[in-house]
Amino acid sequence: MNASNHQGSPTGFGRPDGDPALAAGRGTLARGISHRTSDAVRALWYSNAPWAGTGYGQQTQQAVQRLIKEGHEIAIHAIYGLEGSTSTWNGIKIYPRGMNPYSDDIVVAHWMEWTQATQLPKLLMTLFDVWVLKAPNLEKIPNIASWVPVDHQPCPPDVAAWCQRPNVMPIAMSKFGASALEKLGIRSLYVPHGIESVFKPTPHVRDNANKVITGRDIMGFNEDQFVVMMTAANKGVYPPRKAFAENFMAFSMFAEKHPDAVLYMHSEEAGSAGGIDLKTLAQMCGIAPERIKYADPYLYRLGLPQNALAALYSGADVLLAASMGEGFGIPVVEAQACGTPVIVSNFTAQPELVGDGWVVDGQPFWDAAQKSWFLTPSVPSILNALEEAYKRGRGRSKKAVEFAEQYQADAVYESHWKPAMKEIAAWCRSSQS
Repeated sequence: MNASNHQGSPTGFGRPDGDPALAAGRGTLARGISHRTSDAVRALWYSNAPWAGTGYGQQTQQAVQRLIKEGHEIAIHAIYGLEGSTSTWNGIKIYPRGMNPYSDDIVVAHWMEWTQATQLPKLLMTLFDVWVLKAPNLEKIPNIASWVPVDHQPCPPDVAAWCQRPNVMPIAMSKFGASALEKLGIRSLYVPHGIESVFKPTPHVRDNANKVITGRDIMGFNEDQFVVMMTAANKGVYPPRKAFAENFMAFSMFAEKHPDAVLYMHSEEAGSAGGIDLKTLAQMCGIAPERIKYADPYLYRLGLPQNALAALYSGADVLLAASMGEGFGIPVVEAQACGTPVIVSNFTAQPELVGDGWVVDGQPFWDAAQKSWFLTPSVPSILNALEEAYKRGRGRSKKAVEFAEQYQADAVYESHWKPAMKEIAAWCRSSQS
């Protein structure tokens, strides 16, 4: 796959002029490195492909392009989004996934191939759950920087065990994660996830025919309705981490009192990726079919352009994101950048991401597989938060927009990635000398 395969707009929505997610890549390809940092490394980035419409895919796209522009030599090992052969994207080499679910059968070979002919410090950088990394040959890699999600409390034993390895430098993606590791005596760096500047109050976008379309047009709701929005990947049944059942039940009770209340689900309705049948769940919660709409399954699979997603957030009155646990929770920041207040659970990284919104209580849920705790959000507490959001009424939140500015991708790179890479490069040099 090349860059042209991933920069078009098959979804029917035009790209905004100067889309930073694309401009950064074109600049890397056309102009090359802006300057070579003295702390440059040669690293294999081990995560989702940069064109993947996932949170990890977005973060891969953001971070890798900025790291390359700074002078680091980076290739990507795509555990999701590419198989069969190597490829390039915006001039960046992409290695395909292996046969194992998380590609730990091939990652060491990819890393050795990428780093064999360099005088720079050699590094593997991971971005996904580290508890899945079980392959013994990973010990052959002298330096691994893991951008690690911690979505339980306390930090699960398998996550802690990985982060305690002598060849691993953990990078916490939330302040909660850093604190959870610190409680176990594990030092980590801190780099939060970031969002591109396209996420801002967006009253409308234009489609490929230059027609003006609002977020509510995309949803299929009227301007006089109170729109609750959820955006969450529908994957996994046990534990039900996104707490769809509790959120649906709270919305059903809320909708009984407010005839103008509707729910937009930016998610996959049928659970075809191993998730929950949301249509049946909504029915069993008593949500009338006309009160809930789902993302178009084909457009959702292709991935909406980020400006269209910004219009969706801007068309919502509140984002409902009370889950059982989050390593970070990028939709919460994206929504606030668009001026939409949020509802989250008082657990893991979620409360630290709220600049304007509501934090709901819950009760502990034992996750036997991870040997740690999630939190089941309380239905009455979610309902109270929805009522507070309804009382506030419509309108963009300046407070939310200002809060989200600290998570702008360029700001995150300058404030967090640069000092982190300086320390990581020094660590690599000391261990490889």
